Amino acid sequence: MINLHGWLENIWWQSSPPPLLLRAIEPVYTAISRLHLQRRFANPEQPSLPMISVGNITAGGSGKTPFVIWLALALKERDFKPVILCRGDGGNAKHASLVLVDDDPAMVGDEARLLADLSGCPVIAAQDRVAGSRLASEYGNILILDDGFQYRHLQRICDIVLIPAAGVGNGHLIPAGPLREPTTSLSRADIIIRTGKLASTALSPGREWNWSASPVALRDAKQTSVKQPASVFAAAGIARPQRFFDDLISLGLNVTNTRSFPDHHCFSAQDVTALTNAGEAVAVTAKDAVKLAPMWPENKPLWVLDQQGEGESGLLETIIEYMDSTKIR
Repeated sequence: MINLHGWLENIWWQSSPPPLLLRAIEPVYTAISRLHLQRRFANPEQPSLPMISVGNITAGGSGKTPFVIWLALALKERDFKPVILCRGDGGNAKHASLVLVDDDPAMVGDEARLLADLSGCPVIAAQDRVAGSRLASEYGNILILDDGFQYRHLQRICDIVLIPAAGVGNGHLIPAGPLREPTTSLSRADIIIRTGKLASTALSPGREWNWSASPVALRDAKQTSVKQPASVFAAAGIARPQRFFDDLISLGLNVTNTRSFPDHHCFSAQDVTALTNAGEAVAVTAKDAVKLAPMWPENKPLWVLDQQGEGESGLLETIIEYMDSTKIR
């Protein structure tokens, strides 16, 4: 599975045409996706709170989770009371629930736990996000829907779409490329944000904002007294893990070896043993750390890469303009 995932990723983000077999399957995905979207458009429900949707048109790797955390923290500073609603990817919970800081990521999902840990905001994990939106009304006055651009069951006051700095890869739809929808779907977006520092050619000239998450430092999730290492073994279970490896290098760390797992990977005891027996300091993403830390030996540091988000001047104010129109306070 890991090799297949890596093979597809390489194809998606190259400029050369994808294999004929994948291009032959592409119209099937396109037709099914279009049908699903049409059904979701049919009768959207008004959520109990005014809702901002944060989504993308590419499969993974657009920076949604760190952006949602940044947005939630920024809105809190402006005296709003944001509630985050997510699907709970990587979890097994069947019903909408408020995520607590000690919840098992295997139940509520790794991203849900990360959002709760780092935002300090109420987070609702719900496979049925309509039900989750009803629960959210008890906890705040503005709802942020994570990964919501294709989830048309709920009405929103602002549709934000993130596009990674690398653009949209080879421009094909899944499985031939990374696109979940054609780029023409960006016409539905209220705000388009390019995430990263080296953005490619604008897809919507005059409509795009910049936002980036920069690596800050390594933090020991186990809070041992071990000194921060100069060299690390880097492991990541995220979409496009090379970005994480590059971030470590940008901090001046020597990345001696790497290991990639599928996105939302459920780490096993065998995985932990393999990582701790590598004989090197291990560095992981914040999303992976919420799953690994409870399983990690207490006397061994688990180095987590912290990041700091920063938006282009005026971006937050533009988002708040959509909220002010609903008189949220």
